[in-house]
Amino acid sequence: MLTARLTFAAALSCTLPAWADDLPPVTPYRPSVASPAQLPAPGQLEFEIGGLSEKDDGDRRGSLPYLFKLAFSNEWGVLLGGDAYVSAHDDSGRHDGFGDTTITLKRAFLVDDTTGYGVELTAKAPTAKDTVGSGKSDWTLNGIYSKDLGALHMDLNLNTTRLGAIDPGTGRTEWGWASSFSTQFAEKWTATGEVSGTHQSGTRNTALALAALTYSPTPRLAIDFGVAKGLNNASQDWSVFTGIVMPLANFW
Repeated sequence: MLTARLTFAAALSCTLPAWADDLPPVTPYRPSVASPAQLPAPGQLEFEIGGLSEKDDGDRRGSLPYLFKLAFSNEWGVLLGGDAYVSAHDDSGRHDGFGDTTITLKRAFLVDDTTGYGVELTAKAPTAKDTVGSGKSDWTLNGIYSKDLGALHMDLNLNTTRLGAIDPGTGRTEWGWASSFSTQFAEKWTATGEVSGTHQSGTRNTALALAALTYSPTPRLAIDFGVAKGLNNASQDWSVFTGIVMPLANFW
């Protein structure tokens, strides 16, 4: 069902009239964990949605992550995202429902065409059932450094999250990091590789490696698919994903 929806959206986008070529291209934040410093084109409302399947020991989780992005200028923007649907399977059975919701205020500091810094402040609202989400609010501050190194684009993220729900004996603060590298290797294809991880006192550090491909039949459409693998026993076993990025409207 998800594949059919993504295929339909891709076909719909490809039928846009010729004048759409004069509109700005999309700025995908998928599929990596790291965020770029750059915002979408000002006034362009962009939509990202995907399918994610994760396995961790005997537990499985499927979700439909989504994200709306709107920049008011080259420096300021807002993001609204979450999981449109979650299906989790563990020892207690199957749990389904709407996921938690996040809202992000983003500030970009663009040095030149190849270098940028960014800051994101994100609040997570516990809109999911306790059996699907944490049931508590979280706050995250994320610092970003983006750089074009010739044909290679780099995004480095370092963030800290104030967790609302914690296990006994663990810290309230979780640190996260991500290093993402991408390059266009053909006219419409981009490859992405990334390593990321987290640190929280009282529990083991996590580490994750991700590899993905993105196909852009037009500058205003991006379709991605890839896989992520945990690098230690404290991390998830694996996950596979696919998604799409496209504009919904241009307000100015």
